[in-house]
Amino acid sequence: MSQKRIKVGVMGQGRSGFNIHIHWLRQAQKQYEIVAVADHIPGRCDESVKEFGCKAYKDYRDMLKDKNVELFVNALPSVLHPQGTIDAFKSGRHVLSEKPLAAKVKDFDRMVEAANKAKKKLFPFQNSRFYPFFQKMLEIIDSGVLGEIVHIRSSWSGFQRRNDWQTRQELLGGNLLNTGPHPMDHAIVLFGKRKPSVFCQMKAINTAGDANDFCAVTLYGKNAPVIEVLLSSYQAYPQGEQYCVSGTLGGLTGGPAGLKWKYFDPKKHPKPKLMPGWSEDRGYCAEKINWVEKSWEQKGDASDFSPNSRGVYDNMYDVLVNKGKRIIQLDEVRRQIEVMEECHRQNRLPRKTKFTKKL
Repeated sequence: MSQKRIKVGVMGQGRSGFNIHIHWLRQAQKQYEIVAVADHIPGRCDESVKEFGCKAYKDYRDMLKDKNVELFVNALPSVLHPQGTIDAFKSGRHVLSEKPLAAKVKDFDRMVEAANKAKKKLFPFQNSRFYPFFQKMLEIIDSGVLGEIVHIRSSWSGFQRRNDWQTRQELLGGNLLNTGPHPMDHAIVLFGKRKPSVFCQMKAINTAGDANDFCAVTLYGKNAPVIEVLLSSYQAYPQGEQYCVSGTLGGLTGGPAGLKWKYFDPKKHPKPKLMPGWSEDRGYCAEKINWVEKSWEQKGDASDFSPNSRGVYDNMYDVLVNKGKRIIQLDEVRRQIEVMEECHRQNRLPRKTKFTKKL
């Protein structure tokens, strides 16, 4: 018996639609078949048509009428993610939507409502959840060897002065909505099911547009770790590893290329007793800890995002064909959008640009 192939239509043939989704779908042809693509920029569909023999449309709305499509991949510009997804549900198909799914909770709720009304499924493309290093991080943290997690810091930063559409607020640009959904998804998972309190500072200085090119977010709450996420375009030098995790029994550091962590056995190192008097010999107190030190390295090219795409598409296939369980939960994505909306509420940056091209 041959394996079922899901017929896919890809909305958008830009950086994400072609470089990420088409790139992965050509490797997953036992599960998926590209039958249609759409993009309003002339020539953008030519490569996919030539390679897959699929139909091409100038407007995604025309592609929605193609009855051969079972699943639409929404890789349209960010500002069209909510409406494009809702339109696809109205046509009676499942949808995989690129990030950010929405900039406002009310728009995300509209997407979910449309999915429920159509009796179809909404899949968020939160591909960084499947980073091998992040899955290993979760395994280490969940094992309890680091103790209670007190603080987590991640930096997704560099130095860049952008001038493309991702610098425009009206197109949902800026570091938080562009890169941010990746670390914010991690942060929501690491924070747990509680609703976090949020503190955020944004700036828009070097950017050619008016959207934030600096964003520092802190999530905090009772009985939860303090989680800091830095999304800066002003970081000329790397500030250590991408992640630093601090726990009561040890810590972890690392990123896509690998991790290292160390911890101690609390049975062999009981909690120190309070000294009864002043410091001994005018010195600082010191504790000798016998650390257990471990490391993990990513096999292959750490810059290869294929495992991330594979994770999303494999899980989506399992849900649609085998009635499997979702890994990316919609309530997690909703909390992420809620946090990012609060960040923008706390930082009302002035609007200075107006987009004149047709979407």
